[in-house]
Amino acid sequence: LSLLPAIVLTMTSFTRVIVVLSFVRQGIGTPQLPPSQILVGISLFVTLFTMSPITSRIVTEAYEPYSAGKIDEQTAIERATTPLRSFMLRQTREADLALFYEAARIPLPKVEEDVPMRIAVPAFVVSEITTAFHMGVLVLLPFSLIDLAVSSVLMSMSMMMEPPASISLPLKLLLFVVVDGWNLIVGSLIRSFA
Repeated sequence: LSLLPAIVLTMTSFTRVIVVLSFVRQGIGTPQLPPSQILVGISLFVTLFTMSPITSRIVTEAYEPYSAGKIDEQTAIERATTPLRSFMLRQTREADLALFYEAARIPLPKVEEDVPMRIAVPAFVVSEITTAFHMGVLVLLPFSLIDLAVSSVLMSMSMMMEPPASISLPLKLLLFVVVDGWNLIVGSLIRSFA
């Protein structure tokens, strides 16, 4: 149980979700809205949703036989890591996996079952952060264009004393609401794990 928070943070979809949602908040220009607790809550529930097939497999293949006394603890751990490793390796970029194999000075495996968790986990985390930053760039671009356009208009009208954020914030919020931004962002995050 003491490892559960570390497992949720590093071996699930949580990292990508929370980073992308933080980029959304930053792009809109409201560093306190939605509050961090709300972003973490959304991230946890999206993580539960995206990880439910893996969690179901772990429960049926490892936990239930272990609790019934049909398998020992070591077998249960091995059975639980198989679907989790498979999920992580599907999301991991080959370059990140090769980086950790090169650092460990061991040859690349031929099948995914041969990838040890000590290599799969850090490679997965690096890939998740990279993917989240790629998605973050796409999220931030429209908001940056609005900021740039508002600043240019204010400069051309010689309104240098007017803070551009006071005008661009309502425009960014309006754009986000009109395009149903939360639906698009969360939907994109869920589809990115399919």
